[in-house]
Amino acid sequence: METRLLTIGAIAVAYFALMSYITYSVRKHANSSEGMTAGGRNFPAYLIGALLLSEFIGSSVSIGTAQKGYELGISAAWNLVALSLGFLLLAFVLVKKYKESGQSTISGILAQAYGEPVRYAASVLTILALSIVAVALYASGGAVLAAVLHINKTLAILLVGATTVIYVSLGGMRSVVYTNFAHALVKYLGIILALAFALEATGGIAPLQAQLPAMMFNWVEIGWGQIVAWMIGGIGSIFATQYVIQALVGTDNPAVAKRACFYVSSLMIPFGLMAALIGMCSAVLYPGIKSIDAFPTLIAHMPAFSASVMVIGLAGALFGGISATTLASATLAMKDFYNPFFNKEKSDRKSLMFVRIAVVVAGLLPLVLALSAEKLLMIAFLGKALRATLAVLILMAFYAPKFGTPRGAFVGVIVSVAATIGWFLAGNPYGVDSSYLALAGPLVTMTISHVFKLLRPAAPEVPAVVAEQRRRTM
Repeated sequence: METRLLTIGAIAVAYFALMSYITYSVRKHANSSEGMTAGGRNFPAYLIGALLLSEFIGSSVSIGTAQKGYELGISAAWNLVALSLGFLLLAFVLVKKYKESGQSTISGILAQAYGEPVRYAASVLTILALSIVAVALYASGGAVLAAVLHINKTLAILLVGATTVIYVSLGGMRSVVYTNFAHALVKYLGIILALAFALEATGGIAPLQAQLPAMMFNWVEIGWGQIVAWMIGGIGSIFATQYVIQALVGTDNPAVAKRACFYVSSLMIPFGLMAALIGMCSAVLYPGIKSIDAFPTLIAHMPAFSASVMVIGLAGALFGGISATTLASATLAMKDFYNPFFNKEKSDRKSLMFVRIAVVVAGLLPLVLALSAEKLLMIAFLGKALRATLAVLILMAFYAPKFGTPRGAFVGVIVSVAATIGWFLAGNPYGVDSSYLALAGPLVTMTISHVFKLLRPAAPEVPAVVAEQRRRTM
């Protein structure tokens, strides 16, 4: 056991030493607030694709899908199918619109259509949603570290948090793009090796079928209600995720951004199937364990080299995921709150200092909740569901700009956040997932506001000359 731990530790140290060198070598791009949050421009499609893939196959989704696979079987893969469809739709529906908007934040796009109050509400909602995603990332990373190194889970989560915050604050967005390319490759290779080990240990697909209940191989066992909820949460989160927009606007043109989305979409479904199968194999190999430990327990039994690849892949994806969420939150906090109210002179030195501090705060706060997080996939999809609210408003802003009112948009955000989180904390009563409330909130408030707008008597037209005279006397 000691030799195994030394092997895993040595390979992990060597890998992250290389990642640290990459981060250090591009530090010059993080010497300004714009460089820190955007990393420059002209990233090729394969780098942006790898960045997005690494974020969305992070440790929470990997371990969470295996957890559901352990409990319910192959239908757990639907959550990755939802993400695959989301990236495909993003390429055709929104990529060009994002590039043409000239904005690099969700709140900026919505402010153009609905005004400043919606900017602030959207910004707060996004930061909240990304913090919830970070909770799931920390909890899953701690679960892996605890299982592999045989240490206390609380200590493991705290170690993950401290290491991640240091990692994030060094190189900014450009280092995240470059290192996540490596993380995505290693993570994908790692899950292939993990599945190969799991299938060899169980004897293959046929013996697996013989040892598991038939319902574990039912593609819709998880239920259409949950599948549709995952579609809402997954597609909505992709349409309205801050770091997705930051990454896509970093490409040369819409064609490059679309290719990046196609790359991610094509790799999502195979990953989901592999993660679900790993959970199913663990159900045979390690019956009676906590379902959250399905993937970590398998890794703990893998050969040292294969386990090392999986560990650094999961850890890399974790660091990349936290990097993206914390940078996105820090970017929104700077652009929507700090600069307008506390840095009116537009001092870049102050903006850069604020971003670095915000990265540390956004990286550490989710640790408190991560210490008691169990249902990783549910937590991760709460974060995704909340962003579905903004996705609805973004689609309206681009494709139905005259529908609804700014007040309807603002109220829709407030109602959706309260209803979605409240419903989730209540345990999704009647089997209705909280994603449905996130989707319904802005649809209802915008429809009501649009009806009242139509019923209001039209204001009499004022000649342009008179209007100008009134403006000057105000």
